[in-house]
Amino acid sequence: MTTLSSLHLALVALFAPLATAALLALWGGLRRTGRPAAWLSVGTALFALAAAGILFARLWAGDTMSGDSVPWLLHGDLTIDGPYRGTIIELGVHLDGISVSMLMVVTLVAACVQVFSLGYMGHEPPADLGRYYTWQSLFLFAMSSLVLAPNLLQVFLGWELVGLVSYLLIGFYYTKPSAARAAVKAFWVTKFADMGLLLGVIVLFVDTGSFAWTGTVANAELVTLLIFLAVMGKSAQFPLHIWLPDAMEGPTPVSALLHAATMVAAGVFLVVRAGPLFAQAPGTGEVMVYVGAFTALFAAIVAVVQDDIKKVLAYSTCSQLGYMVAALGAGSVMGGFFHLTTHAFFKALLFLGAGAFIHAVHSNDIQHMGGLLKKMKVSGTTFVIGALALAGIPGFSGFFSKDQILEAVFEKGHLLPLAALLIAAFLTAFYMGRVIFIALLGEPSVHAQQAKHVADPGLEMTLPLVVLAVPALIAGFFGHKLADLYHAEYHFHLGLVGGVASVLGLAGLGTAWWMFGPAKGGAGIREAFAPMGRLARSFVVDDLFTAGYRSALMVLARAVGWFDRYIIDGLINVFGETLLRVGERLRPLQTGNVQHYLYAVALGLLLLGTYGVWAQ
Repeated sequence: MTTLSSLHLALVALFAPLATAALLALWGGLRRTGRPAAWLSVGTALFALAAAGILFARLWAGDTMSGDSVPWLLHGDLTIDGPYRGTIIELGVHLDGISVSMLMVVTLVAACVQVFSLGYMGHEPPADLGRYYTWQSLFLFAMSSLVLAPNLLQVFLGWELVGLVSYLLIGFYYTKPSAARAAVKAFWVTKFADMGLLLGVIVLFVDTGSFAWTGTVANAELVTLLIFLAVMGKSAQFPLHIWLPDAMEGPTPVSALLHAATMVAAGVFLVVRAGPLFAQAPGTGEVMVYVGAFTALFAAIVAVVQDDIKKVLAYSTCSQLGYMVAALGAGSVMGGFFHLTTHAFFKALLFLGAGAFIHAVHSNDIQHMGGLLKKMKVSGTTFVIGALALAGIPGFSGFFSKDQILEAVFEKGHLLPLAALLIAAFLTAFYMGRVIFIALLGEPSVHAQQAKHVADPGLEMTLPLVVLAVPALIAGFFGHKLADLYHAEYHFHLGLVGGVASVLGLAGLGTAWWMFGPAKGGAGIREAFAPMGRLARSFVVDDLFTAGYRSALMVLARAVGWFDRYIIDGLINVFGETLLRVGERLRPLQTGNVQHYLYAVALGLLLLGTYGVWAQ
């Protein structure tokens, strides 16, 4: 039996979801069956996961990976005798430790989300369910093509397709006005940022004649700053984070897929992938450290005062992405990519766990929950595992990856960003503790008591939770091996910074227990937190964008419209009207009488002859 090569396995993982998406999109009869279409998509996702798993196992065992590319576009001149002189732009598959590891993460999370959706979305009409799974398959292809891209041009193509499919999935309930607005908001904010990637790719090509992320670039600072603008949009960094919380209008499994584990992580992955470019731009790194640290703190503060469990996790995602960006700005590929990996597992777990709670009590509000751990032991226990990993509690995966980030920022001497990240670590543990002590361990609310069938969902929904809980719990212990795969340095030691972060994490949980636990002993502190809550809710980023749109952009648009209507169109209308009037005045000269034309010709010849004699 012939063993599939690494390239063939990568192509299977890449194109199997595309084939399914195309089949469902073109064969309406199959798509409208609902459940069969869903199982086809799930089977394809599991098939892609198996291929990626074999690839990852080979990489883990030390096998050498090699991709391949094919010519796509020619840029330059063709000589007469045949040889091509110019640049060959290629499409293909790039296989190394980073791309294969990320492919494994993407396919695992996507497969878990699709299996979970069988239960969570099972009540949807068949046609809508088929539409949902068509887009799920297309997203898996788009994200895989971005991950396996051998150059920045193919990254850009996958990047844009990911953005398009995320728009479709966020607006899945398109008849709901808030969902439609959220989808459009996500689309336009990320498209605005994506102009940076497009311009960066163009400047890179003009500078080097190539789309490769290796080699020396004269304008490295400009190229990387433009790319980072796109990263700020896709990975929801302040102030372009405004689309992510609204994107929770999509189905909860969509939130787990797009906005916790894969799509928003594309920006961080791009920085890792284009690491040789960013290594040439220390100024961009400085910007990234401060933007990431501020985003981490800002989003953590906002998460503290959210009652919608999905909004808590959404702002948490912004915050954790800020940690990753700060790490990469400090030059720690291991810190950024390691935390991307662990975060993908525990945040997807948290979103799916939240989906199980919402499915049970039919509300997103944690105040409508309470006592869920007793009735939903599997969902509750796995959610707690994800929450403790997110909080960076020692022994859980997030503890190991977050320690790498804090140590890297400290070693670079960025004390102010480090302080922001440490405060965010305390707040992260606090707001996740708040969710646990209210929704899972608190007294059942009237709403929860009235909800029927509050219990763990079926195997379709609990199995993905258990699968994701395993890496959320133990992935941190494999840091040294992952560093070998990433070709990065990994030195775990619980130093002063890591120790302080651990103490702050435990203090955050303790504070949450005191305030929201059985004793309810933090009433005074809750009152002290109220102004911060009002401040967080009044962070006027959305309002500033709205004001800028209404008072600046719309005013400019009206001014441009007036100029176009009355100046541009006016000049064209005056010119046209003038020609019409001149034509009307000249029209009588055209009498249609041949004799008149002969007289005119004779007169013209006479005048020409006279001019010729006079000119001599």
